[in-house]
This record gives sequence, C-alpha cells and structure tokens, in this order.
Amino acid sequence: MKDLIIVSHEQAVVDSRQVGKHFSKEHKNVLQTIDNLMAENSAVKKMFYRTTYTARGKEYPCYLMNRDGFSLLVMGFTGNKAMEWKLKYIDCFNRMERQIMSVQAERQTAAWVEARKTGIIARKAETDVIRQLVEYAKGQDSKHADMLYMTYSRLANSMAGIKKRELANTVQLNLLMQIENIILKVVRMGMEAGKHYKEIYKDCKERLTAWLEMGMIDVGALAAIGRGA
Repeated sequence: MKDLIIVSHEQAVVDSRQVGKHFSKEHKNVLQTIDNLMAENSAVKKMFYRTTYTARGKEYPCYLMNRDGFSLLVMGFTGNKAMEWKLKYIDCFNRMERQIMSVQAERQTAAWVEARKTGIIARKAETDVIRQLVEYAKGQDSKHADMLYMTYSRLANSMAGIKKRELANTVQLNLLMQIENIILKVVRMGMEAGKHYKEIYKDCKERLTAWLEMGMIDVGALAAIGRGA
C-alpha cells in the first residue's frame, strides 16, 4: 500500500485525510474527533500535529498523527473493512519505523557521514546549475521555470531509488551524488549547445537510464534495502 505512511521529523505519521478516505469518514468529522480527543486529555496533544493542505487555491486544516494517535483515533472504528485498514496501517507503520531505525543507526557510521557530506557538496553544485537553467528556460518563454528545481530533484531521487532523502542509506547517497553530477554536466552542456530546456531534461533522463543500465544498478533493489524489506 503506497504512501499510507509518510515521514515527518523522523517519525512515521499518517494524514487525517487518508484516515477519512480509507475508513469512509468525512474529513470534517475526523478533525472534530481529533479535537475532542485532545480536549479530553492534554497528553493526547503530542500525538497529533495540526497543519494545512491546499485545494482549489484555498488552505484547509488537517492533522498528522503518529502510531499512538492513529491507534487512539481508529480504536472505535468497527466493521470488517475497518479491520482490514487497521491491519494495513499497522503493517505500514512497522515497515516505516524499521526503516527509520535502520537509517538512524547507519547515520552513526563514518561511511554514511562522509557520503552525506560529499552529497551536500554535489547537491549545491547541481542546484547552482539548475538556477542557471531556470533563467535559461524563462528566456525560452517557460511559464513554470521555477518548477525545474522540483522536477530535477524528483528525477535524481527516482533514479537513485530514493523516496525520502532523509531515509536514504549510504549506497543510495553515493549513487545520488553520481546522478546529480551527471545531471549537472548534461544540463550545462545542453545550455551551451542552445538546446530547448525540455530537450535538456529528456537528455538527462536518457543519459541516466543508460548509465544505470550500463552499471547494472538495480534501483528497485536499492529501494527495497532502504525500506528495510
């Protein structure tokens, strides 16, 4: 079950909108239930984090909740379907928490620290080139040039088998560094050649795909390792 659980501040959490959707509850009622729980006992407040989401240009309230908050919220939800979703969420919480613990342990190793340090340098160099690409794309009448930061970040993460950078293991961090160096070079060469910014992105994707295939790197396997599977 993809994206049931997300990571926020190194905690496995779930969005109140997802709970409403999967347990067939109106989101406004889920919010009210959470508010009632927090009003009843101050100890409950640390289990929920109030935030917002944007839809149709407007901001609306929602909550992120940890395992304890989720368990408390859905405790009274009954029925076969509700039980199925409870079990799915429990499984996802277990997987995500194992992954977080694994990364936290790996962060204590010299290899991870070095990979992270080198990766930050590579990331900055890539970002500097993407900044140039944004202006380059604007010169080609791009209306959404500022989205290129996110576009290339997603490309790099996807190619490295990374869903969340804060959960990347040492192997993934080293791979990501190499990928970002390739992106940097291909983008720079594309601009120097006067290519259209969309063609530059296509070149990056094709170059990275060929490089991964040549190196026989199994991105799926790396992602599985990162999930602690």
